[in-house]
Amino acid sequence: MRKIIGLLAAIWFAALLSLGSAHADPVKRKVIIDDEGFALMHLTLLESSKVDVIGITTVSGNTWANRATAMALRGLEIAHRPDIPVVQGATYPLLNSEALTERWESLYGKLTWKGAWMKKWVESTVQSAPVYYGPNDPVELPNGNPKLKASPEIAANFMIRMVHQYPGQITIVACGPLTNLALAQRLDPQFASLVGELVYMGGSFNPHQVLDNVSAAEFAREYANSPRREFNARFDPEAASIVSRSPWHKLTIIPADPSTATQLTPDLLARLARAAAPDIGKFIAAMEPGYPLWDEIAAGYVLDPTIETKSEDLYVDYDTQFGPSYGDTLSWREHYQPHLGEQKAHVVRAIDPKRLAALMVQAMVEGARSTK
Repeated sequence: MRKIIGLLAAIWFAALLSLGSAHADPVKRKVIIDDEGFALMHLTLLESSKVDVIGITTVSGNTWANRATAMALRGLEIAHRPDIPVVQGATYPLLNSEALTERWESLYGKLTWKGAWMKKWVESTVQSAPVYYGPNDPVELPNGNPKLKASPEIAANFMIRMVHQYPGQITIVACGPLTNLALAQRLDPQFASLVGELVYMGGSFNPHQVLDNVSAAEFAREYANSPRREFNARFDPEAASIVSRSPWHKLTIIPADPSTATQLTPDLLARLARAAAPDIGKFIAAMEPGYPLWDEIAAGYVLDPTIETKSEDLYVDYDTQFGPSYGDTLSWREHYQPHLGEQKAHVVRAIDPKRLAALMVQAMVEGARSTK
């Protein structure tokens, strides 16, 4: 009888432990953000209660890496997150360059966006004109330079160190050119296999204009004649190809396709600003509207993958031959891939824009609540 009573007590105690664990707070997902600046994507992840951002690495793309680093540091000051390290990465693509890009344009036509190499829009747009900087120009940010300092480490080395420290636990959210990831993989062949998931914004398959009479539609026009071209991959095609052939445990691609159904409207900016903590709200309110939510889709997917409404698993690579398709996205369904190391990726083709906006607002609410 004593044995039976002891057994029942053990079962009861185990049930209590199980019940307690079922109601315990879920473990936050560890995230490294790899990008070329600081924007709503960063804030969505920083303010969310679902993830723990353990580092931000910077890379040249829309702007040079030194400027991107200053922007990330200043953003963390505004978000009151000095605990997060910012680590500068690659200044230049692996092989591509400004001179090569200008040569390419003289042969094959003008690119819509060239990032750090952009001097002016080819045609008039509602978006503000880009400001051109050199890779080593002094950085003077409009909202003041940061007092925080960047880590002395190199971005690729930082990511390698982190995935060895937390094997299989880190999600990397990459929303710029993939140069840092390619360098990390070349330095450490184990790198990709130690990452829990890579979610990157890049590539293009066949985007279509979804919204009418909004400025976001301007960005859909470029895909009519070049549906496979996207800036992040085009800036460093060789890096994109290396990443495509690396042995990731889980690889998710957010291409340009779903972005044409989204727009950073004045109304969305106002909703986000009202929901956010005061300093972050002021920062958001000063943002320029009219752009698609390219990177924010990646952040939203990390927080809730069910925002996708259309997806496909494909083998993906990028064209590294210097010709008219340089940097274009290559893709194959099962059995048709060339078997040159390309990896299967989960490609998000469409999302629910309203759910994405709601996720972003909710993240700001959570962040504001945590500061009280």
